[in-house]
Amino acid sequence: MAELTETMDQAVKVMKDREGKYLTFSLANEEYGMGILKIKEIIGMMPITTVPQTPEFVKGVINLRGKVIPVIDLRLKFGMEKVDYTERTCIIVVDLNSQGANILVGVVVDSVSEVLNIKADDIEDTPTFGTKLDTAYILGMAKMEGGVKILLDIDRVLSEKEVTALESVA
Repeated sequence: MAELTETMDQAVKVMKDREGKYLTFSLANEEYGMGILKIKEIIGMMPITTVPQTPEFVKGVINLRGKVIPVIDLRLKFGMEKVDYTERTCIIVVDLNSQGANILVGVVVDSVSEVLNIKADDIEDTPTFGTKLDTAYILGMAKMEGGVKILLDIDRVLSEKEVTALESVA
């Protein structure tokens, strides 16, 4: 009985941990959310210097107030169709935590929507899509206004190997 209580306490803690403020943005007409505490700033598109021999989703680097920051295109990382950037395309500068180290990374998204305060009761676990599909980077699914927003754990979107490669680019 004590084990069951402990398991339920852990489940409640996980639910509460997911509750909070999320910046919502769109990719390919789908809505996503990212924890606001991971975001350093949102900037418009700016010139990106390409770096040879990097994966296709790594667009290159930008110079942000004297600091070189690697930039990834989230559409390409998720295997979506490549599109031309528009005036609504943004770079979200996030603070990734990988192997105990922090690295600033720019994430290109189609457009930024709003900041939402999402309650734990409105977040459901990620459905299982089969054993071959890794969804560890999805925190959960937020039920909002008749639709669903996919909440991302930005620290898990890139593998440790990919983060290490980005660190070498910057």
